[in-house]
Amino acid sequence: MSPKHLIRLVVLSAFCVCTGVGAQTEAPAGASAAPSAVASGPVRNVVLVHGAFVDGSSWNRVIDLLQRRGYHVSAVQNPLSSLADDVAATKRVLARQNGPTILVGHSWGGTVITEAGADAPNVVGLVYITAIAPDVGESTMDMFRHGPAAPAGESIKPDDTGFLWFDPAKYHADFAADVPETQTRILAAAEQPISGKAFGEAVTQAAWKTKPSWYMVTTKDRAVAPEVQQWMAKRMGATMVPVASSHLAPVSHPAEVAALIERAAKAQSK
Repeated sequence: MSPKHLIRLVVLSAFCVCTGVGAQTEAPAGASAAPSAVASGPVRNVVLVHGAFVDGSSWNRVIDLLQRRGYHVSAVQNPLSSLADDVAATKRVLARQNGPTILVGHSWGGTVITEAGADAPNVVGLVYITAIAPDVGESTMDMFRHGPAAPAGESIKPDDTGFLWFDPAKYHADFAADVPETQTRILAAAEQPISGKAFGEAVTQAAWKTKPSWYMVTTKDRAVAPEVQQWMAKRMGATMVPVASSHLAPVSHPAEVAALIERAAKAQSK
């Protein structure tokens, strides 16, 4: 082989290594390729999906409790820019789970898991924490027609870009009344707005139709009326657990939330 051809071969080989052309790639450490078969075995994975006006840190105390019990827990950080964007963020986290997984949604996160969990074969159960649970063709807003209007509706206003914000002055009373005010002031300062159009976007599939579900009804909720929660849970055929909590149950009642998630995980372990 001439020196010129040898140089060309070395350059081409280096290009293939850098770009991955012609090579088999491996998933990053701790990740797995998208599962191709229904997962079975003990359930040790939990994926948590937050709602509007908070971020993934709203699950912190729940995460701590579940980790102490040996679960591998992941909290999705929703962009809250659209249903499709939040579903995509959730699916990225689901793809990193090795083995059967319990998918949990709080509030708006229920709409997200309803869509994202339907075609995720490693999701073996769903837990709804005062969460929205539409059927195919239904949106989040559609669910509020099945009960009385919640007081918190008056506390949510759009900005000039169409994102919805919870009034900081009413965050404690209408969103997290059983959370210390010192803590709700911090939560309100870090609140994450949601695109108003997201609440009107319909799901195209409903995971709860094919997968077992559990539902925590928060009986002191001023953001999603307990009557609406009960209607959704009954329609789903979910195992219903009432808790005397405000809407922000993952913060105010982490022990009860963690216990319900573990109950689902044990029920679906094979």
